Amino acid sequence: MEKYIFSLRMKVRDYECDLQGIVNNANYQHYTEHTRHEFLLAHGVSFAALHDQGIDCVVARINMQFKVPLRSGEEFDSCLWLKKDGIKFVFMQDIFRASDHKLVLRAQVDTVCIVNGRLSDCQQLNETFAEFL
Repeated sequence: MEKYIFSLRMKVRDYECDLQGIVNNANYQHYTEHTRHEFLLAHGVSFAALHDQGIDCVVARINMQFKVPLRSGEEFDSCLWLKKDGIKFVFMQDIFRASDHKLVLRAQVDTVCIVNGRLSDCQQLNETFAEFL
């Protein structure tokens, strides 16, 4: 059982769909990114403030498994949980169609921090997310 620590309800917009009437695969990266950003904001973490402190968090790798397509107007829940692997923060993210709770997407997003221009562990984020790791 996944241990979700954050969930965000969203809705598919018409322009996110391709000719087949389903969400274009690239938009799922936007959904997962928006969920991560909202998770960070919910825990008092601002990308702009981190950058001003010399900390830049970046995606190192994404693995996405597409299960069931979303269509225009459908609502969905984007859920995540977090783990640590060395210096990486690994976001495990699932998207479920709201109407029937079917798994739409399963993703693993590996992120790293560049601290003062160098790939490094980020003590500030380690402390912020200690309860989840």
